Amino acid sequence: MTNIIRQESLRRRLLKLAAPIFVETLLIMMLGAVDIIMLSRHSDNSVAAVGVVNQIVMLTFLVFEVINLGTSVLCSQYLGAKMQKKVVQVVGVSLLMNLVIGLLVSLFLFSMNGTILHWMGLGPELMKDGMDYMRIVGAFAFFQAVSLTLSASLRSANKAIYPMMVTVVVNILNIIGNYSLIFGKFGFPELGVEGAAISTAFSRGVSMVILFVILFRKHIPRFPLAYFRPFPFVELKNLLKVGLPSAGEQLSYSSSQVVITFFINMLGTEALATRTYCVNIIMFSYLFCIAMAQGGAICIGHLIGEQKPHAAFLLGKYVMKKSILITFSFSCVLALFGRVIFGWLTSNPEIIRMGAMVLIIDVVLEIGRPINIFATNALRAAGDVNYPFYVGLVVMWSVAVGCGYLLGVHWEWGLFGMWIAFLLDENIRGIVFVRRWYGMKWIKKSFVK
Repeated sequence: MTNIIRQESLRRRLLKLAAPIFVETLLIMMLGAVDIIMLSRHSDNSVAAVGVVNQIVMLTFLVFEVINLGTSVLCSQYLGAKMQKKVVQVVGVSLLMNLVIGLLVSLFLFSMNGTILHWMGLGPELMKDGMDYMRIVGAFAFFQAVSLTLSASLRSANKAIYPMMVTVVVNILNIIGNYSLIFGKFGFPELGVEGAAISTAFSRGVSMVILFVILFRKHIPRFPLAYFRPFPFVELKNLLKVGLPSAGEQLSYSSSQVVITFFINMLGTEALATRTYCVNIIMFSYLFCIAMAQGGAICIGHLIGEQKPHAAFLLGKYVMKKSILITFSFSCVLALFGRVIFGWLTSNPEIIRMGAMVLIIDVVLEIGRPINIFATNALRAAGDVNYPFYVGLVVMWSVAVGCGYLLGVHWEWGLFGMWIAFLLDENIRGIVFVRRWYGMKWIKKSFVK
């Protein structure tokens, strides 16, 4: 009876975290989708150009995740162990590091935008839109670096409701800004892609400012200098110990996606536009899974800090099963209404045909993806940070990239061949991660001794 009550308590704690993370993630996805939907009214070329740029920008954002992932794991375990001073040290070091890194990334994206897009093989018909968008969004990338750290800190302290509320405000600002600047409404000039970039950068700046106010009022009122004299290099070392392999796994994934985007670019603008539309549509099928995985990872981190690994294992099983069921169901709905959805976004019959077929293939892919999203978050929260990196590095590059090129380009199966390779990649990794979780070798990897 006690175990049943304990499990119900854990599930309520998970729901309290996952619900606001779900809403926040939905709104973040909509932030990108709004750009795509509004730009689709401008031209399919602008959608293709922004799709390539976002792939590059998201890749550079993973540099910030080195610190953010460490922040989330360490804060969760330290809070579970009631080590408040270490929490303050971790957040302070994280903010300082990501501000410096963010400024360097911003400088790189702003100054190298044309060169990077040339390396990506972007066609001359897409180059101007791509450079306009990348120059503006890239210049203010440091807003996102700091915001991600603030959100990670608040979530780990069971305050996920606040980042969610901030994202609501940001989405409203972005929609108004997009409408005004892309199409020239309310007296603003019609700027197209450049307008979407300005709106996105401004919204991220507002988000950073509001999150700082919330951090000081609701979580960490101040950062005493005594906590940082001498500088807590031990916490920086722990941040990197968690963050480097964790971000390495995400970096491997995003790098593989950049290479895949390069391959798809070989197939033509229509294939590139279709892929951009598909990625933004499919994200909504695994939205619940992301929220459950992130909320579950925070709870698992707390349980590891409390020295309750068996409870962490049971919670992980619950999260995994629910994530697979709901993600698979949503992907079936998207496949069923694929042609209708694409008909709303474009009038190009070839894009509609390819997109509808990709959504059908993607149904099988969405069996493996929720397992991978859960496992990478849960293993990381438990301190088992190297295993997801090694698995991702080997399988992603051999299957998603290698087979993607073989099926899509070499054998000329096009976008369908590429998606079959992605399907194999996600499901192979899913099988490996299920074995790892049930093997429970992650129990000995905690940072709290």
